[in-house]
Amino acid sequence: MRMVKVFLIFSIVFLHLISSICTLPLAPALYVFGDSLFDNGNNNFLPTFVRANFLPYGSDFPNGATGRFTNGRTIADFIAEYLGLPYSPPYLSSKGPSSSTGLNYASGSCGILPDTGSILGECLNFGEQINLFQRTIEKDLPQMLNNSTQLSKHLSESIYLISIGSNDYINNYLETMYYNTSKLYLPKTFAKLLISNLSQQLERLYKLGARKMIMFDIGPLGCIPSISRTQAHEGDCIEEINQIVSYFNERLSFLLKNMTSNLPASTFVLGHANSLGYDAIKNPSTYGLIDISNPCCSTWGNGTSVCIPMSKPCMNPNKHFFWDGYHLTEAVYSIIAYRCLNDKFACTPMNIQELVKM
Repeated sequence: MRMVKVFLIFSIVFLHLISSICTLPLAPALYVFGDSLFDNGNNNFLPTFVRANFLPYGSDFPNGATGRFTNGRTIADFIAEYLGLPYSPPYLSSKGPSSSTGLNYASGSCGILPDTGSILGECLNFGEQINLFQRTIEKDLPQMLNNSTQLSKHLSESIYLISIGSNDYINNYLETMYYNTSKLYLPKTFAKLLISNLSQQLERLYKLGARKMIMFDIGPLGCIPSISRTQAHEGDCIEEINQIVSYFNERLSFLLKNMTSNLPASTFVLGHANSLGYDAIKNPSTYGLIDISNPCCSTWGNGTSVCIPMSKPCMNPNKHFFWDGYHLTEAVYSIIAYRCLNDKFACTPMNIQELVKM
């Protein structure tokens, strides 16, 4: 089983080398939206408790603790490498004209709904992230591209990566101490509310020029330590919570199919992070993993929260599924990224290699 893990890592390195040989990247830019799964430093510039700009975060990343909520690279980083693009810098770190090869607008603790995560400080919800993307189009990109035709081509050929919605459950619906959302909405009704808001936001991206969008569904939240360690249950996960999340994921699949059908020249790809993550938890040896329940870093709250600053992480993070009480290790992100690059069943209706050729 160790060979499976070695093969996955070798395959990603090989794909990176191949793309580096090319004189041109496979896409003009990579624009990243979402929450702490993709945030690579935006929250460093916001008044919030939700930050990862300290060790042991980034302990396996070349630049150290940048604000990524993991030990190394994220899914967005692996995809950028494949595309032959630099890592999309956090939007809030830019000074002057922004990068023409993409930007990262993701913000930890935020979600689809404006109120999500507000108890933890300021963050950029999905709508606000799109507002910043619009500012990029209107103010920054025209300084780097010659005319409106080039701008339209740039936007239509770029890749848009999205992972949003987890916090609408973790920092909203399931947080009954501070939010009454679960009293106002049944699980299926709440999922419908999220999808309705998400639909409007994705359509905004389309109207701004985005055409090739990849959105990951919500992972198995009933399995993450911050939830599974706080409630009595049998097995590895709280399946009742996984079921609640499934109502969103089921609707997301239909939404993306409908948008591809109804919005001309658009392609919405669904990344199956939930099924991949759940399978890795149930069959860890298949993915070269050993520990699927304990965070690699020492956290506050007995494994249910974020890493304790400057604490020493575990010796073998590549064998752990969880990095802290909420987030995954670079090893797991590499598996999801590799599968989405190559497997049309992990990313449907096509993988990323196929998407960039369109």
